[in-house]
Amino acid sequence: MATRRARTEIIHRSCPLCEAKCGISVEVDRSTGTVATIRGDADDPFSRGYLCPKAYGLKGLQEDPDRLRRPVRRVGSDWEEIGWEEAFELAASRLREVRAAHGADAIGTYVGNPNVHDLGSTLYLGPLLRGLGTRRQFSASSVDQLPKMLSAFLMFGGPLAIPIPDLDRTDFLLVLGANPVASNGSLMTAPDIPGRLAALRARGGKLVVIDPRRSETARLADEHLFIKPGSDAYFLFALVHTLFEERLVRLDRLESHVRGVEAVQTLAKEFSPEVVARATGIDALRVRRLARRFAAADRAVCYGRIGTCTQEFGTLASWLVDVVNTLTGNLDRPGGAMFPRTATGPAADAPKPRKLPYGRWRSRVRGLPEAFGELPAATLAEEIDAAGDESIRAMVTVAGNPVLSTPNGNRLARALESLEFMVSVDIYVNETTRFADVILPPVSPLERSNYDLVFNGLSIRNISKYSPRVLEPPEDSRDPWEILAELAGRVNGASADAVDELVLSHLLSSAVGSPGSSCPDVSVEEARKQLGDRRGPERILDLMLRAGPYGDHFDPERSGLSLEVLRKAEHGLDLGALEPRLPGMLATESGAVELAPALLSGDVSRLRARLSERTADDRLVLVGRRHLRSNNSWMHNIHSLAKGRDRCTLLVHPTDAKRLGLADGARARIRSRIGAIEAPIAVSEEMMPGVVSLPHGFGHDVEGTRMRVARQHAGVNSNRLTDEAQVDALSGNSVLNGIPVEIAPA
Repeated sequence: MATRRARTEIIHRSCPLCEAKCGISVEVDRSTGTVATIRGDADDPFSRGYLCPKAYGLKGLQEDPDRLRRPVRRVGSDWEEIGWEEAFELAASRLREVRAAHGADAIGTYVGNPNVHDLGSTLYLGPLLRGLGTRRQFSASSVDQLPKMLSAFLMFGGPLAIPIPDLDRTDFLLVLGANPVASNGSLMTAPDIPGRLAALRARGGKLVVIDPRRSETARLADEHLFIKPGSDAYFLFALVHTLFEERLVRLDRLESHVRGVEAVQTLAKEFSPEVVARATGIDALRVRRLARRFAAADRAVCYGRIGTCTQEFGTLASWLVDVVNTLTGNLDRPGGAMFPRTATGPAADAPKPRKLPYGRWRSRVRGLPEAFGELPAATLAEEIDAAGDESIRAMVTVAGNPVLSTPNGNRLARALESLEFMVSVDIYVNETTRFADVILPPVSPLERSNYDLVFNGLSIRNISKYSPRVLEPPEDSRDPWEILAELAGRVNGASADAVDELVLSHLLSSAVGSPGSSCPDVSVEEARKQLGDRRGPERILDLMLRAGPYGDHFDPERSGLSLEVLRKAEHGLDLGALEPRLPGMLATESGAVELAPALLSGDVSRLRARLSERTADDRLVLVGRRHLRSNNSWMHNIHSLAKGRDRCTLLVHPTDAKRLGLADGARARIRSRIGAIEAPIAVSEEMMPGVVSLPHGFGHDVEGTRMRVARQHAGVNSNRLTDEAQVDALSGNSVLNGIPVEIAPA
């Protein structure tokens, strides 16, 4: 590491606060053990010095006096610190008691999205969830990207086989339901989105944004079209209809590897641009022109994100994004939608076909299907308060705040309060963890090393970077993986070391020593010897890197990746642009791209049946939005990110404001079927008439939390308006956009 002054050291790593994974240079004062500054790492080959405001919040998070450093136990309405041994035993014994008395499914779990930003959590959450034995598992996936995971599995054979826009080489980027300038990319890991979009236009490319709001991304676009919330599937089908009708379909080299083209053509016949125009709010001529321009571009890509997922037809919309890319020859080709090759993935593309993990069990109250081992988060409250003798009686939450992030948060709060026991792994007493009986806080992000297992697989380039710990953690503190392994072991009468060994042994057995493994000529014993006897995720990361496609395969004569190589490459490694991977990586039963899977094709009749209703529906509807200085609900207690003007405002178009008697700067009362809230009004022409917008993740004004900065900038919880009864029928994903509302002056 480079030394600037005698007591100052610069540590290079990645920012762990969002998907972009920008390179940062952290200046540490070793004499005080504090962070002096955080800057963008100009030598990071991926982000090249770019940094958004969130990264500076790492210093604030590290120093936040409200962040828990020691386990706490709830005593009445207050909290007291306890030791780790007492905390683990309390949590494990109470969970065992509930399981013994009522069965494993009497325990529910909720996992938040910060877990995928941490190597240890990603690796050790599985053993904890399996160790609890419950089928009542919930996560942020079903208020976010579950429709995309389901459509990706059906089309390509894996939930994370998600085609990623080849942003740096495309000539035409069509964006739906996404605001990557504010999100830094989502299911599209890409630092410096503004710079990359500017480069797209500088090379003569085009950016078109379809959104009910003229978002930060739309302001940079060559063309922005307003669309009625929840109608993306109709719009995309209109594009597909035009491609077939005007003979613009071309599959190019994938022609022999795609099944279901004719079936898609038949499904699209009834969704012409003229037929769906009233439902989408987009003129048919503009849709046809857009389809022609997209098909004529040398390299084009359609990208849809959370707005296309969190709606009534989220899975169909997610599917149709990739149908458009496939039909125009832009799937798996440079400048189109491509599949990253991660350094920790399999050494070669030879996947075995996998059966869809879907509908193997259902929620007790509504009978909604499980997907990828999880039930929809929209059912969590009712599984606690309305399932009778089969109700959830204990909860385990890990870095999640579902009271703010899932529908009808008021009902969920009441349900959590009724539990027999709850344990949370979290750094705050927040709107959800205030109901816990014990909270187990991990060390801060700067006090642990990291590697981006998940987001490298969603990256616009193949990259690999190890992030060393910046600060030494306090004595008697715990990494997230240590907490999860300890809980998993104690609940089942085992040790954390036994859990660690279980994770390693499982990965070793599939990576080395057997035909079909990445390293068939390397014995398990030899691999263990080279990996050493250290505990925890770094040993497992070393295994995955060495057995991966860029690894040294445990051969000292072979150059390749290992953890030691990555440690020395302190700015990270650029492993190259995305390359075509089809048909090799397909894991569908047919071995082909399934363009018209039966589950998706069967849901089109529901879409068709709703068309006339959608066409006639002129109700005012609510959509969400996000901000560059925020990531859901978990950064609002950091002063540097929360300060400034009020961002939790209701955006209203001037026409709607005049009609409803709403004044800029005044307050409005917003009511939906399930609740009502008040928010300050911001009159803005950036909104589509008939659509209003509130950001998500706010609502920090409830009693019992210990987040002083967040309370000062409390805002309102938009999910008090979202209806847990409304879900995407296929995936069970919550409908968070297009909520019918009534608005009046407060």
